[in-house]
Amino acid sequence: MAAAAIGIPVLLAACVSIPSPGPVGNRSVPEPAKSVDLQQYIGRWYEQFRYEASFQKGMEAVTADYSRNRDGSIRVVNRGRKGGVTGKEKSSTGKAKIVDEATNAKLKVSFFGPFYGDYWVLDHGDRYEWSIVGEPSGRYLWALTRERNPDATMIKMLETRARELGYDLSLVRRTQQP
Repeated sequence: MAAAAIGIPVLLAACVSIPSPGPVGNRSVPEPAKSVDLQQYIGRWYEQFRYEASFQKGMEAVTADYSRNRDGSIRVVNRGRKGGVTGKEKSSTGKAKIVDEATNAKLKVSFFGPFYGDYWVLDHGDRYEWSIVGEPSGRYLWALTRERNPDATMIKMLETRARELGYDLSLVRRTQQP
């Protein structure tokens, strides 16, 4: 009985920290358009826009850094600033594993213990200068570029491509980069 009394508050505390997804912005997420060369995908990406999620709420200057772990998995380090581009930096380190080895475009990522979420590279530039990432529920979307502040043509192309993939851009939140 004492173990149950201790376990329930711990379980409830864990539930409070589980991220809550936003609304569905794509009811028919397509399969990834291309295979992914992981060596070219590795490195720094700058977030240009996203669907707002509880774990990223209010974050600006968001980056994602990918590198290989010795076990073949991918190390993921997400950073962002709370309260604007000069706000306090927060980071989260996770691990990604490849789910679809035929294309390398479907991964599972974990930032929270044994819990993994889908990470699909839905499309990317031929030179890996941009990437659009989502997952099957249609509740998450990220548009990433290698440049911190790409020109308006690149942003327009990302918006057009996200729309072509079925995403509702009225749910997009533009990320400020310094």
